[in-house]
Amino acid sequence: MYYHLTSWDNLQLAYSKASKGKRGHANVATFEHRLEDNLLELQAELRTQTYHPGPYTSFYVHEPKRRLISAAPFRDRVVHHALCNLIEPRFERSFTADSYANRLDKGTHRALHRCQYFARRYRYALQCDIQQFFPAIDHAVLRAILARKIDDDQVLWLVDQILSSGEGLLSEQYDSVYFPGDDLFAINRPRGLPIGNLTSQFWANCYLNPFDHFVKRELRCPAYVRFVDDFICFGDDKRMLWDWHRAIIERCARLRLTIHPRVHPRPVTEGIPFLGFIVYPNHRRLKRRKGVYFGRKLRRQVDACARGQISFEAMDASVQGWINHVRYGNTIGLRKAMFHSIPLIRSASCERRTG
Repeated sequence: MYYHLTSWDNLQLAYSKASKGKRGHANVATFEHRLEDNLLELQAELRTQTYHPGPYTSFYVHEPKRRLISAAPFRDRVVHHALCNLIEPRFERSFTADSYANRLDKGTHRALHRCQYFARRYRYALQCDIQQFFPAIDHAVLRAILARKIDDDQVLWLVDQILSSGEGLLSEQYDSVYFPGDDLFAINRPRGLPIGNLTSQFWANCYLNPFDHFVKRELRCPAYVRFVDDFICFGDDKRMLWDWHRAIIERCARLRLTIHPRVHPRPVTEGIPFLGFIVYPNHRRLKRRKGVYFGRKLRRQVDACARGQISFEAMDASVQGWINHVRYGNTIGLRKAMFHSIPLIRSASCERRTG
């Protein structure tokens, strides 16, 4: 398996995926300038197991909440793709149909459709999300899950290299939690996956895959949707949903995870806040703060375009991307009001910028 991972064809494919849409970036262009030499050097390091990941570049984003994003060097991102090319198919076959994040033919909008489909058929929803999910992911638990399907010690060595490279990056964002049986050294257990790595997004699904099967097979929940660490169980019996709630807390503890408190079954008619929308049985509304955030962003872009700092085409692409997302809700009135109050006019400054 490791020989195929480090093969020339796989590394070329990994480079192609890692550079898609980013070839204008300086670090990608630098790597591409000596592409064959860089891939050969990477291949040699991997095959002799002398490869060591480089330092991360970290920054904060504040939408929807303050989070630390850590970006690996481009050559490491090539390695991440090379690894996922090999191991992802093995795990994909075992994933349930109810997990929608970072998977082919899934995604945000399909998860919204599925959520509303269940909201039309059940009276109550138990919505949970995991506290500090990426900072809380336990390396020992994750490695044991991965080792069940990876039977190559060299591939597991590479997994260990990537895991250890992100250790401690999110320590400031993790509030220590002690679980039954923990000793005084539990606080020092290696944990945390850098938000921004391809491997982190994929491993998050691997980490919660046993939990998905628990919900479907042991709880026998007939209607379940999960997107990363946000998941919803639907049912008609509120008492059963409370029983599931207790069982979910216990099962999450086995994965060294906790769910946010004050979670309780709610009628679906109250609306389910999910993936930036409020989902009702018969319609969807965009969350207010999402509209406010985009309105502020759009005003900044209009001003920047008027000053010639960005092109009209760049601003228009941003607007079209937002419209393509929010059209999955009942937002026609919002869109009319938004663009009536902030008209998009191709100014002379914009023309000079694009010319």
